[in-house]
Amino acid sequence: MRPICHSDVVAAARVLWASRRERRGWVLIRMFREADRAAGWRFRYGRPHPQWGDGTLASAALRRRPPPEPMLNDRAYCQCLVRVFGAVAVRGT
Repeated sequence: MRPICHSDVVAAARVLWASRRERRGWVLIRMFREADRAAGWRFRYGRPHPQWGDGTLASAALRRRPPPEPMLNDRAYCQCLVRVFGAVAVRGT
């Protein structure tokens, strides 16, 4: 996966926020895997993956057409941000 930026975290959190609570962990893992595979594709073929994008977490997230970012007073959205930041911290990238 390409280096993770703030916009990647926000895009992934928006996807999680729109997902059912019990599926959020699975969806997050899936987005990380798609970004990893797309980055490998991009390295190998020199172009973005046709489905998963350019290897950024944001491209894997945005293909799911998340809703606009809610305000930070939305507790569920804040929990989604924490979940994504936690995954980034564990991953080390």
